[in-house]
Amino acid sequence: MEAEPPLYPMAGAAAPVSRDSDGVLGPQLDELVGAYPNYNEEEEERRYYRRKRLGVLKNVLAASAGGMLTYGVYLGLLQMQLILHYDETYREVKYGNMGLPDIDSKMLMGINVTPIAALLYTPVLIRFFGTKWMMFLAVGIYALFVSTNYWERYYTLVPSAVALGMSIVPLWASMGNYITRMAQKYHEYSHYKEQDGQEPKQRPPRGSHAPYLLVFQAIFYSFFHLSFACAQLPMIYFLNHYLYDLNHTLYNVQSCGTNSHGILSGFNKTVLRTLPRSGNLIVVESVLMAVAFLAMLLVLGLCGAAYRPTEEIDLRSVGWGNIFQLPFKHVRDYRLRHLVPFFIYSGFEVLFACTGIALGYGVCSVGLERLAYLLVAYGLGASAASFLGLLGLWLPRPVPLVAGAGVHLLLTFVLFFWAPMPRVLQHSWILYVAAALWGVGSALNKTGLSTLLGILYEDKERQDFIFTIYHWWQAVAIFTVYLGSSLPMKAKLAVLLVTLVASAVSYLRMEQKLRRGVAPRQPRIPRPQHKVRGYRYLEEDNSDESDAEGEHGDGAEEAAPPAGPRPGPEPAGLGRRPCPYEQALGGDGPEEQ
Repeated sequence: MEAEPPLYPMAGAAAPVSRDSDGVLGPQLDELVGAYPNYNEEEEERRYYRRKRLGVLKNVLAASAGGMLTYGVYLGLLQMQLILHYDETYREVKYGNMGLPDIDSKMLMGINVTPIAALLYTPVLIRFFGTKWMMFLAVGIYALFVSTNYWERYYTLVPSAVALGMSIVPLWASMGNYITRMAQKYHEYSHYKEQDGQEPKQRPPRGSHAPYLLVFQAIFYSFFHLSFACAQLPMIYFLNHYLYDLNHTLYNVQSCGTNSHGILSGFNKTVLRTLPRSGNLIVVESVLMAVAFLAMLLVLGLCGAAYRPTEEIDLRSVGWGNIFQLPFKHVRDYRLRHLVPFFIYSGFEVLFACTGIALGYGVCSVGLERLAYLLVAYGLGASAASFLGLLGLWLPRPVPLVAGAGVHLLLTFVLFFWAPMPRVLQHSWILYVAAALWGVGSALNKTGLSTLLGILYEDKERQDFIFTIYHWWQAVAIFTVYLGSSLPMKAKLAVLLVTLVASAVSYLRMEQKLRRGVAPRQPRIPRPQHKVRGYRYLEEDNSDESDAEGEHGDGAEEAAPPAGPRPGPEPAGLGRRPCPYEQALGGDGPEEQ
């Protein structure tokens, strides 16, 4: 009996498939399901990893631009706010007896004091939210601080300043961790052919990602230091039109530079020639708010994840108690102990650029209307000099970091003996040169330290702890500068000089120990303890374990049993629960074939 034709023939159906004498389908089936004749596996693989590398570059640029916009908005708003609140007439006309100076002092206290506790919660927050989402959350808190300036009251400014202070260390620690991870990923995607012949557990050689890390850190800090220049745009295009000239603001100033005491002693209490209209202030703050929101969108939409989902789970599964303790346990490592003076100096020198050079030497002698241009010179000099960190590709590792310290040492000696005269503009070019050169030293310092930490600690289980310690010590140094703001300039320069020399000597001592082969004492990272059984965790090998665990394995979990059928009946709970139909039949699972 012949088979009936189908009721609904397929549109565009081909001719009937022929069969040979044995009933085997002919060449039509081979043409249908066979390999694409023009498919080139190596070319497709090359294109795939090229897209991956471009994605990493996109992540680095987005994170750098987001950090630049965030910090630029914060600095610009804080600078404009403090200048407006300093003016007596503005306070009396706008806010009466509300006590703006007292609010400003408590706001600065919240920004500078709160990060002291950051070592207790930063690693926990980074592991809980993940690196990317911690960056997004911290940028959102910066945007919250900007939004509170629409309604300047004690209950808006002070709580937002405290929240901002809590997010400072998590933001920059997660940023440093993120850039380091991107360098490691870029190396992985660039050398994918070398990894084909390696075992799954084998990691790339130590320091193999260092060239990419140097480039990425140079890009990041070039963007970051541009924030000092971008922060001056509200000052240049808005606030400078309302300021008195230097003959009025510096009328009672007697000494500047190394002979000054505190911050701008004798500065006039009225600096605004006319008061800015409230509508204009709202427009400026709205622009800053829009830029802060743009930074949030950059981090949210363009920054990819720093870790794979399974790696994120492993990082959290070591135990929250261990995550809390590990930053303190890393103090055993002599490399970190030797770098602590450099961490402290890194916080000192940034604050000295903004308060010492810009205010004590710059505004004190050439007037408040030139403050923005001094900070622009500092920011542009630091941004351009960030690429000098690429010299580490050809020179020995200590050269960029020690060169930055040498530039600052020379400038500190010059500033120690220089006292510019108030209301004299002939030496203004010296101030711009000094600000730009200080920016060169700052760029070499920041780029060198972050690159060094990424090279010394390339295990992904430790990077968030290390960058947390680095930025926490920076926050401690900034808090110390905040407490000593009323000291004479010579005392500030002396502290800066002693810290700089101690940090350089300590760092060179660390490099000497490394050359001698002294092994650092690192705390052991516990193995992940998973509470669920997923497909990823039934594998015999843990591909995310650290090198120390893979080599020594002390205190590790017992080895997984070999794969294969086990003797005796298989319990139902090990694979999956039996469905209701199987339970009704009285069985533990699907029947074995």
